[in-house]
Amino acid sequence: MNDSLFLIFLFIFGTAIGSFIKVIADRLPNNEPITGRSHCDLCKKQIADSDLIPVLSYILLRGKCRFCHKKLSLLYPVIEIITGIMFVLTWNYVPAGDYLHRIIYLGIVSVLIVIFFSDLKYQIIPDSVQLALFVLCLIFIGDNITLRSFADAVIAALIVAAPILLLFLGTRGRGMGFGDVKLAFNIGLLLGLESGLIALYIAFISGAIFGAGLLLLGRKQLKSKIAFGPFLVIGIILMIFFKNQALDIVKRIYGL
Repeated sequence: MNDSLFLIFLFIFGTAIGSFIKVIADRLPNNEPITGRSHCDLCKKQIADSDLIPVLSYILLRGKCRFCHKKLSLLYPVIEIITGIMFVLTWNYVPAGDYLHRIIYLGIVSVLIVIFFSDLKYQIIPDSVQLALFVLCLIFIGDNITLRSFADAVIAALIVAAPILLLFLGTRGRGMGFGDVKLAFNIGLLLGLESGLIALYIAFISGAIFGAGLLLLGRKQLKSKIAFGPFLVIGIILMIFFKNQALDIVKRIYGL
C-alpha cells in the first residue's frame, strides 16, 4: 500500500473511531454503558447498520433521524471528521521513533478528543477516560525509564497540576473542577515540566480569549461557568505538534 492510499485508509479508520468516540463522550458522563446498539438521542429507536457509516450516513439522511425525522446533532460528523484528520496528522507529523509510539499517540489523541467533547457538552471528564490517558502516558514514557527518571516525571506532573489544584481549592471547585486537576497531572506526565507548563499557559490564554469573546457577545455572564478541559486539550495538542515553535515563541516573549 502506497503512502497516499494508506493515509486515505487512516482517515477512514479515524472517522470510524470518531463515531465510537461520540458514543463514549455522550454515554460515560451520563453513566450509561458504552456497549449496546446505537440509538437516536431523540426518539431512542435503534439505528440500522446501514445508517452507521461515518459522515456518509449523516449526509445521506440529510442530518435527520430516519424514524422521527428530527435534526441530528452536527457533532456526529464533526467529531468523525476531526478524528480522521487528527489520525492523519498524528501519523505524519508527530516525532515518533517507531510504529508502536505512533499507535500510542493515536490512542492518546483519541482519548483527548473524548475529553474535549465530553467536557465541552457536559462539563464532566469521566474518571475512566482520565485513567485511560494516564495508562497511555505511562506506556509512552516507559521505554528505558529508570526509577529516577520516573520520579522526575511524577514530580513534573505534580508541578504542572499545582496551579489548577490551587485554583480548585481556592474557589472550592467553582472556578476549576477536580477533573481539570487530574488532566493537568496527565499533561505533566506526558509532556514533562517545561512543555507541560507551556501547555497550561496556552490553555489559560485561549480560555481567557474565548471567555472574553463570549462576554462581549453577551453569550455568557461574568459568573458563568466555562469548561476548561477543552482548552487543556488544545494546549496538549499544540505542544505535541508544535513543541519547538511554541518554546521559541514563549522564549522570545519573555526574553528567555
